[in-house]
This record gives sequence, C-alpha cells and structure tokens, in this order.
Amino acid sequence: MQLNEMQLGLVQAQMKRLKEIPNGFYQKKYDGIDVIRDQADFEKLPFTNKEELRDAYPLGIAAVPDEEIVRIHSSSGTTGTPIIIPYTKQDVEDWAELFARCYRMAGITKKDRIHITPGYGLWTAGIGFQLGAEKLGAMAIPMGPGNTDKQIRMMQDMQSTVLCATSSYALLLAEEIEKRGIKDTIRLKKGVIGSERWGEKMRKRIAGELGVELYDIYGLTEIYGPGIGINCKDGSGMHYWDDFVYFEIIDPKTGELLPDGTYGELVITTLRKQGAPLIRYRTHDLTRILPEKCTCGSEFPRIDILIGRSDDMVKVKGVNIYPGQIEDVLRDIPGVSSEYQVMIDHLYGRDIMTLFFETEAGVDKEAVGLNVQREFKAKVGLTVVPKPVALGELPRSEKKSTRVYDNRY
Repeated sequence: MQLNEMQLGLVQAQMKRLKEIPNGFYQKKYDGIDVIRDQADFEKLPFTNKEELRDAYPLGIAAVPDEEIVRIHSSSGTTGTPIIIPYTKQDVEDWAELFARCYRMAGITKKDRIHITPGYGLWTAGIGFQLGAEKLGAMAIPMGPGNTDKQIRMMQDMQSTVLCATSSYALLLAEEIEKRGIKDTIRLKKGVIGSERWGEKMRKRIAGELGVELYDIYGLTEIYGPGIGINCKDGSGMHYWDDFVYFEIIDPKTGELLPDGTYGELVITTLRKQGAPLIRYRTHDLTRILPEKCTCGSEFPRIDILIGRSDDMVKVKGVNIYPGQIEDVLRDIPGVSSEYQVMIDHLYGRDIMTLFFETEAGVDKEAVGLNVQREFKAKVGLTVVPKPVALGELPRSEKKSTRVYDNRY
C-alpha cells in the first residue's frame, strides 16, 4: 500500500506542525528530519512504540496546548504505566464520524436502537459506541457492562436492535437468553463486536443463538479508539478509513515492510489527529492488507481479520504458540465448542500445556480429547494435555476473556 497524494500531503503537514512544538516529544523524536518528499522518505521515519508513550506519561505526548484538550482516554492495559491520549474537540468530532461510518457500513440506520455494553470511563469503548450512535442519529442505550438481568430486561423493554459488546459478553448474553427461553422477546438484528480476537466457532454460536448478523469493529485507544475499521455485509476483511489513517504491514521481528497480502504486524499513522498524532505506530496486531477490491463496491481498503498479537505469543518446549492457532485447531474438530482455556505450568523439570475446552452435549469426551491432542500435535507441533469439559463449565466474562494462563513465572 502506497501513500496517495492526499495522504502524503497530510503527512507532510502533520510533520511540519509536530517539529515546531518546542521541547516536545515530537521535536526530539524527529530531530534532524527536514522534509518528507515521497514514500521513500516516509518509510525512513522511525517507528513509534508503546514504551515511548508510557515514558511520555502523563501528557508528554500532547501536540496542542492544554486549553485545546477537551478529553483524555487511557489504554485498557492493567500492567505498567498507563498510556494517556489527549483529544481535541476536532478529534472527538472526527472519531464520531469514523464510528458513524462503521455503523453505516454494517447497515445500521437512525431507526435502530443501539444497546451498548462495553465499559465507560478512561477506556475508549463505551463512549465511542455512543458517539457514533449519536452522530448517526440512532437511539443509544448506554448500559455499560455487567448486571445481565438488567441488560436483558432493557433489551426487551427498549426493543434494542443492535448489540455492541465484546465477543465474550455477547456469548454470555446469548447463552443466558437461550437458557431462559426468551429469544422470541428479543428484537436484535445485528451485533457489533470488538476489543478482542474471536474464532469462527464463537462467531457462529453468537450469531445462531441471538439470530443476528455480526460485524467486527476495529480500533485502539492510541488511534482514536474503536471505529477506524469494520467488515462489510460481504464479510471479507475489515474496511478502514484511509482518509484518516494510513496502514502498513511489517515483519514483527525485523521491522521490514511486507507486501500486500502478507501477514505481519499492523503499523498505523494518523493523518488528521491533533491531540496526539502518531507516526508509524506499532500496534502489535497481526493481520494483512487485502489488495483486491471488495465485492461490496466500497473504495475503502481492507485488512484481514486479526489473527492475534505479536505480544500474545507464548513459547512452550521451543514451540511458538498464538491463541489464533489454538482456535484454528479446535474449529475443525467435531464436537468441540467455542470456549477454551490454557494453563501452562513447569512441573517435574518440564513445561506442560493443559488445554481445557468445552464439548457439545452427548459427545464421547475421551475420544474428542484424543482427537484434539492428535490434531494439535500435527498442526502446532506440541503435545498438550487435553481436558474436555461440559458446555458452560469454563468461566464467562462481561469484558474480555483471559484464555491463556502462563504459570511458569
């Protein structure tokens, strides 16, 4: 993917402005860089990473005076110094527009009633879904997470037509609605799901049990928040708004640029952000740019669905393992449901990986367990200890699910 004329102009204007901020994060980072004339110059710019943003805590990343900052948000990470991202009034308005585009891409209109379950506060999720709904002109129902009884009652009473949630909470709600036998009282038509990777089996369960069309929404706090990309009705990859963000794919180990169609780490440059612009920001999200034009007819480019994160990898007995690989193995095995959990321990002088997974009713658990063990060895290269459990036995989450527990450290 190459910068087009408009994108290059925006990058040039952004760099000129950032270098003029006295004693700022950007002036130091880009000291000695005079002008960006073309693609080659742009690709010589250094990457930006999370550690730099943490080091700039609390507002060292700000590219505008304090009086122009109307809001801050923070990354949802639970370890280390938080990343604080300031927003100007224009940033908030732009984010609302990007999110409204996502809703429109999913076929959502002002006649819809949007039930919002992600959290509010410093995290960008809940308020982003609400901003987009208000920009679209739809009815926002700002529930936030938790209190499943109240969630379901409000869905029924308000006749919500769109559910916004993490995949984990969407599954929990779907199972609870099924358990109560009240599916015919729920008016949901679409689900907009974000903030965590989810596999195909989980997608089919949620869609089937709720009777909805599902859409993957993409974003991260450092780059506005959710709303910078979403899949269309044709479902192949996620369109992103390239008049606001520029995407590159690199080798996560070497930093080398990779050609379109090759999986690697996503790098994002904000083209219009005012409060905290980011140039060549390493997201750690693993995906690829899809070079073909989408059959839906949209001119906006696409990335593939995320296959994981470069920092989610664990190494067991010398084998690199990503959560996406686990999901891919379980997806193709009959009798295995969508939910799984991994425990990695160091016992008796060796690493042991135990894979808990839910099974469908009536299956031979022992036979399925042996099948999982055999397929995992063949496809990933590691022998696991399989632990099949009944449907619903593994914990559910109102936010993101933790699936891999590494107990070795």
